[in-house]
Formats: sequence, structure tokens, C-alpha cells
Amino acid sequence: MKIRLFLLILFFHFSQISFSQSPEKPNILWISVEDISPLLDVYGDNSIKTPNISRLAKEGIVFTNAFATAGVCAPSRSSIITAMYPVSIGTHNMRTGPHYAYREPEAEVYQTYYKQKDINGKNVPEYAAVPPPFVKVFTEYLRAAGYFTTNAAKTDYQFNSPLTAWDEIGKEAHYKNRAPGQPFFAVFNHEITHESRVFGKKADPMLSDTQNIKIPTYFPDLPVVRQDVGRVYSNIMELDQQVGTLLKELEDAGLLEKTIIFFWSDHGGPLLRQKRAVGNSGLRVPLIVRLPNGQMAGTKVEDIVSLMDLGPTVMSLAGIEPLEYMHGKAFLGKYKIKNPHQYAFGSADRFDEAVDMSRSVIDGRFVYIRNFRPELPLIYRNAYREQIDMTKALIEMEQEGKLTGGAAYIFMKTKPQEELYDLAKDPYEIHNLAQLPEYKEKLMEMRTALSKWQLEVKDLGFVPESDLVNMMWPGMVQPETAKVVFENSGGKMALTSATEGASIAYQVDDEIGGKRWRLYHEPIPGAKNIAARAVRIGYKTSEISHFK
Repeated sequence: MKIRLFLLILFFHFSQISFSQSPEKPNILWISVEDISPLLDVYGDNSIKTPNISRLAKEGIVFTNAFATAGVCAPSRSSIITAMYPVSIGTHNMRTGPHYAYREPEAEVYQTYYKQKDINGKNVPEYAAVPPPFVKVFTEYLRAAGYFTTNAAKTDYQFNSPLTAWDEIGKEAHYKNRAPGQPFFAVFNHEITHESRVFGKKADPMLSDTQNIKIPTYFPDLPVVRQDVGRVYSNIMELDQQVGTLLKELEDAGLLEKTIIFFWSDHGGPLLRQKRAVGNSGLRVPLIVRLPNGQMAGTKVEDIVSLMDLGPTVMSLAGIEPLEYMHGKAFLGKYKIKNPHQYAFGSADRFDEAVDMSRSVIDGRFVYIRNFRPELPLIYRNAYREQIDMTKALIEMEQEGKLTGGAAYIFMKTKPQEELYDLAKDPYEIHNLAQLPEYKEKLMEMRTALSKWQLEVKDLGFVPESDLVNMMWPGMVQPETAKVVFENSGGKMALTSATEGASIAYQVDDEIGGKRWRLYHEPIPGAKNIAARAVRIGYKTSEISHFK
């Protein structure tokens, strides 16, 4: 009996070692950053030096055609966490509620009025978007496979992060808190480059040389412009220092060569014609993936990749097959797709108090944009971004008729129904080719691709937002997830909820009352006491059910 027990312990010990070292279950870490276009030397911009990000690029894979699905954080991040297009799951309007950080279920409350209107002028309350019942946050699949998942600390998914999404969430969440031998998926969000830091850090020392930076041709070369563009670069230099700290932490823990590292931005840069824009300037982002032990080091990949592909790619690298319903596809790992995306698609809808609707398709060289509200200006008024000094200055110049060239172009009073740009000749997208006969064939190709995509994903942008909320929250009241029901079968406890698409979190015995919840994915053996609650994305979390 003692020998048998010893062998069982020995088997468990070595199975834990092989589990942690298995190539199918590597550690995976995301360096998630905010609001930067590919303004890095690895992408050909020599305005500043970023040695730590350059190290990642030298030791990893650089994706040269990576795109967000939206040019602003919350819709983009909703697509990342679900692997779905925002317009297909109702998360396309920025912003639906205070979802930028996780709230405990009891703290999840919503204002019925907060000064937002839809296209028809109807009130839009705060709400949590409700995707179809089959849509899950992809981290649940990692947790079910044994991963320890952490997020420090931003969510911003257009719905409150489900209780089942993360083992730990918050500023103190860290992979070091996992069980011995357990693989981890950890997200570290860096906000230093966010739009708010352009005006919030304007009194800080400037790290970049404002006379040696690239000024896009859609901005006039003025001191106030150089100051704010310089601050963008300066913040990226600070970001690089933070990346270096994170890499050193991995090295000191002996984890650098046991961890796959992703570096990406949630959308393009923080300035006018960048953030919130639906073209290349708003959607193209840096994306670098470092594999352990020099695998594919120094490689550049020109395939079109969407940030929506990040979750399926992580699953693929972890040996988990992505789900068929996901729009995102794996670009690395066991389940890497054979044929990369032909196009990247983007959307722009309500941005805080500004209501608009545009869609885009990008093939790597050409950008096609369809404006569904051409009567509106390209640069609309938005109080949040007008806290940036150069934005206020350019608005004043436009009102006085002082803008010329590319700056005058982006301040057009109304938009054309269609825009077409050749990035090889016009990287700043200021020469619209849509009406030129020599580009008719390309225009038809891109127009057709966009229309086909909108039909395939059932683009919800055509639904006025107040009606959309009422579809997801009947009577404008948040639906509630049904309580968990326990069923004892063969000495194991099965947990169910009557709400379609609900996930279940639970605690056992001494864990009950703590902050950490397990993800239910198979019947529970041996527990004397169980506490459980169910949640569907966008629904109110159920009350706690107890079994003794």
C-alpha cells in the first residue's frame, strides 16, 4: 500500500513537471499597450530609440500588417477578448458603461441617463452589451485547460468582465501567484501612451527630440503640433522602459525562455485622424511575438492579422483548438490557419457624444472606407480629445480658414460616401482615389468585399443604439442570470444554470468567502461545501447558491 501511494505521489510530481514544460502548454504573456501606431524603429520610424521593444523585435516575429477592428479602445478590446467583430455582437458603440475596470457583481450598476444620444436623438443609458449566448471570453477555455489567468488590470470590453474570465484581476494580479508547475496566461496593461497622457503629462520632462520627429502631412508643422507629437514619442520612450522592467522580471524568475510574449497596441495613435479613425491611421498597430529560445527570431510576417486573432492564437499555442464560431483565426501554433486573411475590416460608430457610422476594408496596400453618414464632417467635435492643445489649436485655425494641404483635407465639412487610398503612394491617406476611372476595378473589389462582410457578420451598426439596447435588455432592464442548481451524481457534483450561455464560478470548502473563484467545467468531486454563481456576458451575475 505504501509503495502504491509513493508511486502515485511520484507520478503526480512528474506529471506536474511535464505539464509545466510541455510545448503544448507554454506560459504566455501579453504586453498590452494603448494608443500607438507603428511609431517604432523596427517599423521604419527612427524618431526615437526604443531598445527594449527593439530587442523583442530582434528576438521575435514582427507582424507588419496588424490591424485593430476599431480605432478606439472599448470596441477593439471587446473583439480581442471574444475573438468576434464588435459590429456582430453589439459592442461597437464607444462607450456603453464604466467597464474600463472590473467591478464586483454587487457593484455593477448603471445610470439610466448619462447624456448620450443615438442616431435618432433617443437617450442611450449605460448598459452592458449582450453577445449571442455561444460567445465566451476566450480566457475561459484557457482556464478549463489548466491555465492560471491574470489581468493587471484594464478590461474595457463594453461589458463587465465575467467572474469566470480571470483567476486574478486588478493591479496586484500576477502570474507569480499561480500554483507550482501551473502554466500561466498573464496580461499587463500599460497606459503610459494613452491619449489622456498627451495632455496629462504636458508638464513632464520631454524625452524625445521634438526637432527630430515625424510630423504626419495631415498636420501643419507648428510648435504646438511638435510639442504634442513629441509628447506621443516621449510617452513611447517611457513605455519602452516599462517593457524593459517586465522583461527583466521574467529573466530574474528564469521564465523568459519558458514564456511566449506578445506586444501589441489596442489601436492606432492618440491624435486627430488616428484614434477613432477607421482607416489605416486608426487601425494599423505594432504587433510583435517573441517565442522562446530564438524560434523564428528576426522574422517579418506581411500576412494580414487582426487583433481579433490574438485569443485564438493564444489558444492554438496552448494546444487548444479555437471554436468555429470565432471570427478571429490563429496565426501561430498547432491550429494556425492555412490561408491568412485577405482583408482587415474596421468599424466606427458612436464615440462618446459623437454619433457616426463608417466601415473600412484594408488589403495591406489599399484602404477603402464607406461613410454611411456623409453629411457629417470627418473631424467631428469630441470633448475628450479636445483637451489636447494641438487639437484645440487646429479647430481654431479651421474656423478661421487658415488650414491648407493635408490639414484642410481632414477637416472637410462633409465626407464623400466612398474613400480609396493607395498607402504605397499616399501613406497619410489624403488623396482620395474613389472617383478616378483608373481605380474603378480596385474600388469595385473593395466595395464588394465590404458589403459581403457586412452581410456575413450581420452588421448591427444599422440598428439605432436605443433599439439595440432594448433588444439586449428588454424594457431597458438588465437581464439576470439564473441561479446555479446542484445535482449529485456518482459522488460528483454537477452544476447548471437555466440561462442559455451562462458560465459558472464556484468555491469549495475553505475557499468560500474569498475573492478567487474557480471556473466550473466538469463535475466536482469530494467537496463538502460549495458556493456557486452563474453569469452570462452582459447579464447580471446570479445570486450565490450554496450546497452543504
